[in-house]
Amino acid sequence: MEFAEYVARQRPALMRFAMVLTCRTWLAEDLVSDVLGRAFERWERISVMEEPNAYVRRMIVNEYLSWRRMLSRTFPRAEVEPSVISDGADERAERDAMINRLAGLPKKQRAAVVLRYYAGLSDREIATQLGCREPTVRSQIHRALTVLRIDLTATAPNFQETS
Repeated sequence: MEFAEYVARQRPALMRFAMVLTCRTWLAEDLVSDVLGRAFERWERISVMEEPNAYVRRMIVNEYLSWRRMLSRTFPRAEVEPSVISDGADERAERDAMINRLAGLPKKQRAAVVLRYYAGLSDREIATQLGCREPTVRSQIHRALTVLRIDLTATAPNFQETS
C-alpha cells in the first residue's frame, strides 16, 4: 500500500485515537502529524509489516508518552477556561465529560484505558504497546477505572427521598 493511500484511509481513525488519548484536539493533530511524518520516512519498512497500522498506533502512543517535557514548556501556565461549543447533542456532552475525566488520569493509565476500551486491545497487546508486563496493564486499568468511578459518583446528583 502506498503511503498516501494509507494516510487517506487511516488518518481519521488515527486522529480519533489520538484525540481520545490526549484529550486535546490541537495536541492530537500535532501528534498524528509528527508520527505520520516519521512514518513516511520509514514507509518502505513499515508497509511490509503484517500490521502496519498497529505499528503506527504504537508510534502514536510512544510519542504521546514522551511529550511530557515538551508540554511542560509549551502548555499555558495561566488558568484558561476551555471554550465549549455546545451543539445540544447528548452524545457530545457525554463524550466531552468523559474526555475531561480521562484528562485527569496519569498518562500511562489513560493510555492503557484508551488502548483497552477505544482500540479494543488485549492485555498482552497493550503490554506490548506500552512496553510493560501484563500485570502492570491490569493494575493501570484497575486504578484508572477506580478513579473514574469515584469521579462519576462524586458528580452524580444527590436525590433525597421525600415522604
